[in-house]
Amino acid sequence: MFGWEFPPHILGGLGTASFGLSKGMAENGNMDITFVIPKPWGDEPKDFAKIIGANCTPVAWRDVNWDYVQSRIGNVMDPQLYYDLRDHIYSDFNYMNTNDLGCIEFSGRYPDNLLEEINNYSIVAGVIARTLNFDIIHSHDWLTYPAGIHAKQVSGKPLVIHVHATDFDRSRGNVNPTVFSIERDGMLNADRIITVSNLTRQTVIEKYGIPAEKVITVHNAVEPLSEELLNVQVPPKHDKVVTFLGRITMQKGPEYFVEAAALVLRKVSDVQFVMAGGGDMMEKMIRLAARRGIADRFHFAGFLKGKQVYEMLKASDVFVMPSVSEPFGISPLEAMQMGVPSIISKQSGCAEILENVIKVDYWDINAMADAIYSIIKYPGMYKQLHENGLNEVDQIRWKKAGAKVINIYNSLVNP
Repeated sequence: MFGWEFPPHILGGLGTASFGLSKGMAENGNMDITFVIPKPWGDEPKDFAKIIGANCTPVAWRDVNWDYVQSRIGNVMDPQLYYDLRDHIYSDFNYMNTNDLGCIEFSGRYPDNLLEEINNYSIVAGVIARTLNFDIIHSHDWLTYPAGIHAKQVSGKPLVIHVHATDFDRSRGNVNPTVFSIERDGMLNADRIITVSNLTRQTVIEKYGIPAEKVITVHNAVEPLSEELLNVQVPPKHDKVVTFLGRITMQKGPEYFVEAAALVLRKVSDVQFVMAGGGDMMEKMIRLAARRGIADRFHFAGFLKGKQVYEMLKASDVFVMPSVSEPFGISPLEAMQMGVPSIISKQSGCAEILENVIKVDYWDINAMADAIYSIIKYPGMYKQLHENGLNEVDQIRWKKAGAKVINIYNSLVNP
């Protein structure tokens, strides 16, 4: 598997989904998963997948002793693997900016030179594909499609690409031609394409011109929560809390949340609205809340991760995801796991599988405001969504999604 994020160091839903799926697949048994990421930190879970760092994979020969390799990368990767990989360098990459181990440095994030990092990652993929024994290649999201294609060219093994989102989702249709080209190249070279929803499947077929029989939907899921997360402690509160949790970007529809909040606050005053996350529309949303005269009832919590997410959800009475174009959207499932009634846009992939939520069009701020008002004002409504939501989300498990992906693998390995 090639991925760009892996918990606990995540910047969005991609890392959460990649982790959940690979763990769910491992739970089905008879799986040996190696997960490649640009830059591991050493604290990634390793009980179900072996982690390889692209930044620990040599692309230029260096004569270095074991103890030195151990001191440099031993906390993130087995030094023996470094030497195994060194034996499979396939070209002279000394002209590249490599370090004392002959490795390319990676930020592990989404830097300004992202396209350069994607290309460097695909170079590293060639060394890894020549070294490891494997049956199938699985690339998560467009950032790793070039790596998957290279690994396929080297090994002749089948390539599965996973479409967690397309640039049509991220840009509201104002597509970056470079990104579109990388996405389509991945799709054309893939033996199978997995999409996270039927919504995304249609986008792949219609916008990228891919044959329908090549594209299969496997909906995302969630992991059962630990007792620690289920029982996180939050301070007592006097007001109802309504939460938006996600990137504050065009795709996520944050302005509709602010506008709906203003409508709710015309009717009731004992409600606090929270927008948790970061993104390029943060300043704009702060100004919008001020213009609507609700700044004293509106809080910007910043980017939350890990336990902080569940503390925020535990403190919430309503969760809202007003996404304009959401390939799937795991956050409502996480909210439901904490018993929080959820309102989601009809334009989200998770709307295909969730029943015990309220679904509204992202642009319909009146319907969104009415739904928020109903949940906070009518205990029966809150109780029904709380209880039924918990029961429903309890059935949506990564192990089931993993079994579907394994079936796709088997169809390629044993046609």
